[in-house]
Amino acid sequence: MTAAPLRLGVAGLGTVGGGVIAILQRHAGLIAARTGRPLEVVAVSARDRRRDRGVDLSGYDWMDDPVALARRDDIDVFIELMGGADGPAKAAVEAALATGKDVVTANKAMLAIHGQSLAGAAEDAGCVLRFEAAVAGGIPVIKSLTEALAGNAVTRVMGVMNGTCNYILTRMEEAGLPYDTVFAEAQALGYLEADPTLDVGGIDAAHKLALLAAIGFGTRVNFDAVEIEGIERISIDDIRQAADMGFRIKLLGVARMTGRGLEQRMAPCLVPADSPLGQLPGATNMVVLEGDAVGQIVLRGAGAGAGPTASAVMSDVIEIARGLRLPTFGQPAATLIDAVPARAAAPTQWYLRMTLLDKPGALAKVATALGDAGVSIDRMRQYGHAAPHAPVLIVTHTTTRDCIAQAIAGAQASGVLVGEPVALAIELP
Repeated sequence: MTAAPLRLGVAGLGTVGGGVIAILQRHAGLIAARTGRPLEVVAVSARDRRRDRGVDLSGYDWMDDPVALARRDDIDVFIELMGGADGPAKAAVEAALATGKDVVTANKAMLAIHGQSLAGAAEDAGCVLRFEAAVAGGIPVIKSLTEALAGNAVTRVMGVMNGTCNYILTRMEEAGLPYDTVFAEAQALGYLEADPTLDVGGIDAAHKLALLAAIGFGTRVNFDAVEIEGIERISIDDIRQAADMGFRIKLLGVARMTGRGLEQRMAPCLVPADSPLGQLPGATNMVVLEGDAVGQIVLRGAGAGAGPTASAVMSDVIEIARGLRLPTFGQPAATLIDAVPARAAAPTQWYLRMTLLDKPGALAKVATALGDAGVSIDRMRQYGHAAPHAPVLIVTHTTTRDCIAQAIAGAQASGVLVGEPVALAIELP
């Protein structure tokens, strides 16, 4: 006998919501065969009834209020695809949990800020809250951490988690175009959020890193502790010089637990051009997971878009239909610890770009500032020299971030720098 249908309510019918409906309609028989029960959409909610979403919505009840949808007695799973850290999305998820509904969401901002309280509410209500689609689109990184690697002590989580930034940096290198030109191109193509800072400022990717760190290290989500630096200051000269030295620049998230506490950093870094991260093209995402038993595994795939993200949403829905029920962050919310935030301090090589006044002794003063901070120079070159300014590129030997900060402060105090230096860590996969 076929089990009773799993009844769904979908709030948010944008790119991802439309993709979810399309999968449910196209693969109804396949999904029922794989889960042992049919999946049925009962009702939907979105801001505009009149918009053509490319799927047939005539068979579903329409509700203008997503909170009312979440409270309906005839749905089992509430699928939240509206977005936004607060407002209707959070209110609807809280209403769904309070009335005993399981929840599937793609809302990284909401979970990065309110994940602990929502996870606790889900467990108190005997519900599950799943969010595979919130991180890296179609890449099954949440399930990899919570299930496949559950027997490992995770040692590092690292990855390129924003396809827009990776597109911009890749396009700059391939076409030899400056940042502003490629930024405008990405905006015209619709790649950027309504607030572009969420993408190029590293905030979107930092939300994702905070969620992965919580699962990987058994900690409460602490988005405020993520050190964030965007790609806005990366120039075409940085791209070219990095390539000349055998590196590529990526907006890279890194989280690791150390003796000082939990490091979480989202910032542009140099990575070897021949590494998996260095070879990552266009809008593709990649997450590298390291565990004490498994070693290093690399997950790569589409990080956004209707198909990949809807696929991730459906993986959570199918998991619920099969009866698999896991805590939100892989272990009970009450057992997650408050990690001490720590600045990233692991010694590494650094790339420095400075513009000096073109006058005698300027370079010597910079070298003195580096030496006084205990930073030794591996490689140094001047390029594009045009008075009255002299751009200088420096690659250091292995040193700490604090030493780099001290060296930059000393160079700035010397009075020979023009503008702000650029300092990028060289991260080895």
